[in-house]
Amino acid sequence: MTIAIAGAGPGGLALARVLHVHGIEAVVYEREPSRDARGQGGMLDIHSGQQALREAGLLEQFHALARGEGQDMRLLEPDGTLLLQEDTPDDAPMARPEIDRADLRNLLLDSLPEGTVRWGHAVAHAGDGVLHFADGTSTTYDLLVGADGENSRVRPLLTAARPVHTGQHVVELGIPDAGRTHPDLAAMVGRGNYWVLGDRQSLGAQRNGDGRIRVYLSFHDTPSDWITTCGIPFGDPAAARERLLAEFDGWAPGVKALIAACDDTVVPRSINTLPVGLTWPSRPDVTLVGDAAHLMPPVGEGANMALLDGAVLGRALAAHPGDIPAAVAEYEREMFERTGEAARMSAKMQEMVTSPGAARKVLEFFQPSRP
Repeated sequence: MTIAIAGAGPGGLALARVLHVHGIEAVVYEREPSRDARGQGGMLDIHSGQQALREAGLLEQFHALARGEGQDMRLLEPDGTLLLQEDTPDDAPMARPEIDRADLRNLLLDSLPEGTVRWGHAVAHAGDGVLHFADGTSTTYDLLVGADGENSRVRPLLTAARPVHTGQHVVELGIPDAGRTHPDLAAMVGRGNYWVLGDRQSLGAQRNGDGRIRVYLSFHDTPSDWITTCGIPFGDPAAARERLLAEFDGWAPGVKALIAACDDTVVPRSINTLPVGLTWPSRPDVTLVGDAAHLMPPVGEGANMALLDGAVLGRALAAHPGDIPAAVAEYEREMFERTGEAARMSAKMQEMVTSPGAARKVLEFFQPSRP
């Protein structure tokens, strides 16, 4: 089998690793020029995805890198009222530990034979057993796996579905080495996740393993072109911070202090999703994993589903040697059911955290009232 995987994200790398465990070769084609070409973002909450890491033979190494204290959570209202504080005991199970995206990616990359990932190969288009790259080169395949994320170039081979805007935009900011530069803010945020939920906007802060506090400002009920029409000068970090502070006028001083303390990283993003329960007729030579298959709101399921996609597909290919169509069909049946349920749950969570009264609704979700 000639297996080509487009994209070196969690799903693509997990697939390559599980195939390697079973003695099956694959090649991962990644558009980035190297593993260090760009930052990989914040933390990931890995829960069900630990099963995939177990199948990949990497669970012990994962636990050595993951942060159990990242399970800590603080939930507040915009006026600073603390609704919920959960601190993880040192001996608590690693049920939902957090791990830096870069650490997870490096763990998977380092588990693969040298040369498995071909950097600098941006997919242009594919079909009829040929994968074409933006630099004019190409390669053939028996199976092409699109692990190339939200804007997948492989997805159109299977479905006309495209991501749609959810009405939410998020602006990422950050405070480097917060324990040293802003110890008061580091203590306020704690070791894990810090959520302040308002009616039309929210703030989330996350303590990363490298000491950085990543701050996410969320704006709800926004049009798809909000980044260009909102008037915030994202190209001028200092001016953008001032405008963002004004957007949170009236919020608790400590919450606003998080925004004021951020460095010049200002990254706006549109939050998009694929239709919940998306399926397609199975093809013998192409399939999808991760966000390319089931882009969900960022509420904690996407990376887990991607890791499981890679493990399930790798296991199916190993169980059906020489019969790619049977392996793909088996994988897609399981994946459609599993990720459809996860997408429905994610959509409900997304609706809850972006609706009026979100803070109290989330409190009730985590601590349901007793009769």
